[in-house]
Amino acid sequence: MQFDYTDKVKDLQARLLAFMDQHIYPNEGRYHAEVEANRAAGNAWIPTQVIEELKPKARAAGLWNLFLPNSDRAPEGLTNLEYAPLCEIMGRVTWAAEVFNCSAPDTGNMETLERYASEAIKDEWMEPLLNGEIRSAFLMTEPEVASSDATNIQTRIEDRGDHYLINGRKWWSSGLGDPRCKVLIVMGKTDPEAPRHSQQSMIVVPRDTEGVKVLRALSVFGYDDAPHGHMEVLLENVKVPKSNILLGEGRGFEIAQGRLGPGRIHHCMRSIGAAERALEAMVDRLNSRVAFGKRVSEHSVWHERIAESRIMIEQARLLTLKAAYMMDTVGNKVAKAEIAMIKVVAPNMATKIIDWAIQAHGGGGISQDFFLANSWAHQRTLRFADGPDEVHRVTIAKLELARQLKLTKEVDVPITRGS
Repeated sequence: MQFDYTDKVKDLQARLLAFMDQHIYPNEGRYHAEVEANRAAGNAWIPTQVIEELKPKARAAGLWNLFLPNSDRAPEGLTNLEYAPLCEIMGRVTWAAEVFNCSAPDTGNMETLERYASEAIKDEWMEPLLNGEIRSAFLMTEPEVASSDATNIQTRIEDRGDHYLINGRKWWSSGLGDPRCKVLIVMGKTDPEAPRHSQQSMIVVPRDTEGVKVLRALSVFGYDDAPHGHMEVLLENVKVPKSNILLGEGRGFEIAQGRLGPGRIHHCMRSIGAAERALEAMVDRLNSRVAFGKRVSEHSVWHERIAESRIMIEQARLLTLKAAYMMDTVGNKVAKAEIAMIKVVAPNMATKIIDWAIQAHGGGGISQDFFLANSWAHQRTLRFADGPDEVHRVTIAKLELARQLKLTKEVDVPITRGS
């Protein structure tokens, strides 16, 4: 495996780092101020001007739609391995990826449409998503069931002749608070009597379809994540054309595996960027403060934490690159163990390092004066997003048990006692 960055990637890295220095970091304060001003005016669910102003600049800099490989509609898209170091840089600021049209859930939804949608649906919805003109949401998780087992999902997608009728309740529908959200991908049950993994389907639902009702915004550790938001949604007699079904009835799990693989690894790439920035902030803070007669960085406990942080980041990055390499070369299905492993490793690593950075900053670390509290909340949430740690660990364990059993059968040599 060769993880060396190509000249093309190095050039993109340099341009992206320069863009971050020139446009992203200087505007962090403005971004939050805009959201707070909108909230104070009575409506936090308004897109920020700063992101809309920066999008054309990112596109002009050739830093647009980098996430989507193998698409004629997005020729600028990179392989997973090429995209990894760039996504890491974007992850240093929680909202930065949107500036480059590389933010969730739009990236996963565009991947889904590219792979599984008809050309008509791509023309209607994928093109404006690729242009950054609209946003989208993915509706899978439900409040009434343990959605970590997706076979539990109860939302019904019923065949009514020339259309489907959708009824159900979803939550953690990220992005649905944004007024730019114009299209939803909904997972639901088309045939409750089919085999367990053939009951579910996915369907494209225009946001303005009658019967789509946002009930409330869900907070994350006290953050409402406006203007993006995580919404609880009622789908009540939502009528959708039959042509909006993706790939066909009963193919929902197949689509989910294709969609969630890239999304999971993108989260991990961004987690590494968040951890890197937290480590930099930790070291800067420790070097700038004196306690008990010497710089805080000279106390041995911080040597341990700095060293451990660097070790954990490098381990996570190498596993992420391996997973990306395998996705590019042998496909998501073969790489599912590596994808599951890094999905456990990366957010746990990032929350640990960010927690140490908060500790290094004292009371300021939990305040709005630094990015750390928001970053920690975001990373802690990723231990649920795209499947909780426990589900990924079960996947890893089952694959390991199967691998060992296969090896045992292949090397079926009797053990004999020596004379």
